[in-house]
Amino acid sequence: MNHSRLDAMHRGWFVGAFAPTAFATPDCEVGVKRYRAGDVESAHVHRVATELTVVISGRVRMNGREFGADDIITLAPGVPANFEVLEDAVTVVVKVPCVAGDKYPHPDTGLSA
Repeated sequence: MNHSRLDAMHRGWFVGAFAPTAFATPDCEVGVKRYRAGDVESAHVHRVATELTVVISGRVRMNGREFGADDIITLAPGVPANFEVLEDAVTVVVKVPCVAGDKYPHPDTGLSA
């Protein structure tokens, strides 16, 4: 048995092909992300990975749509997304596969899809 702490991981990412990690694998990335109301991530796209975001608590807006607890958002490769936290939130994010650097800025900040 091994023991790790989430607060020792980089920005909540604890599974993947990076360090530090609780479990090293190139197959996927998993992270627990904690946000404060007002946090934003500008529009970006993954060219290779599919990204799944599960909202555990709070409310967020992605591509102009609001999501809350128990919502699961799936973004296929090439689908851009922006992200705004409407109230303090916790999400679990899974990216398949784990590809270093697979996050690219996207010029469209007014996404609605």
